[in-house]
Amino acid sequence: MIPLHDDNPTEITPVVTLAFIGACVLVFGWQMSLGSRGNEVAVFALGVIPAVLLQRAELPPELVLIPAALTPLTSMFLHGGFMHLAGNMLYLWIFGNNVEDAMGHVRFVIFYVLCGTAAVFGQVLQNPGSEIPMIGASGAISGVLGAYLLLYPRARVLVAIPLGFILHTMRLPAAAVLGIWFLVQILSSLSAGDGPGVAWFAHIGGFIAGLALIQVFLRRGVRLFNPPRT
Repeated sequence: MIPLHDDNPTEITPVVTLAFIGACVLVFGWQMSLGSRGNEVAVFALGVIPAVLLQRAELPPELVLIPAALTPLTSMFLHGGFMHLAGNMLYLWIFGNNVEDAMGHVRFVIFYVLCGTAAVFGQVLQNPGSEIPMIGASGAISGVLGAYLLLYPRARVLVAIPLGFILHTMRLPAAAVLGIWFLVQILSSLSAGDGPGVAWFAHIGGFIAGLALIQVFLRRGVRLFNPPRT
């Protein structure tokens, strides 16, 4: 199920959401300019490696560009491929603008970074000895999805559902779309191995962080469980 659009306009221009999208696109362009070997080095140097973050292992000196404590932040702007980037940015654009609208620009920045950091530790604590780098904005975006679920559960979301070679479109409540999304993360995490792949526990950790933090970051006068704007 692929979300395409929500029927929920915003009151403010989502400059932070646009800035995050622009930054991720620019960083991905930089990654591609490095070539395959240079990109691999960047991922190891700027991605989160659980064992390194927890000081159970060390990177070779030539790969150390920043302190390991900063990699939860830098990893949010790196992506493993075009589809990884495109999928994350699609979700961020559809759901991020309304969450930014409910919080305001500065609060949204702090919320996004905190959710991304919580997502990192959701994955790190599940496999603390892993030496596989973790990258991507999906953990932070998962927090945005959790916030949207509590803010606008009745908003209608246009989704595309692949049926063989045909994409069937329909409008569903955000509660259904995001509830199904979270269920998929849970079920997928149960069968996930320890090798490279999707960081399911980061998605789960980010989503739970979004649910837990949303009330703290709302602008004055904004409440949870709002009807969608028209």
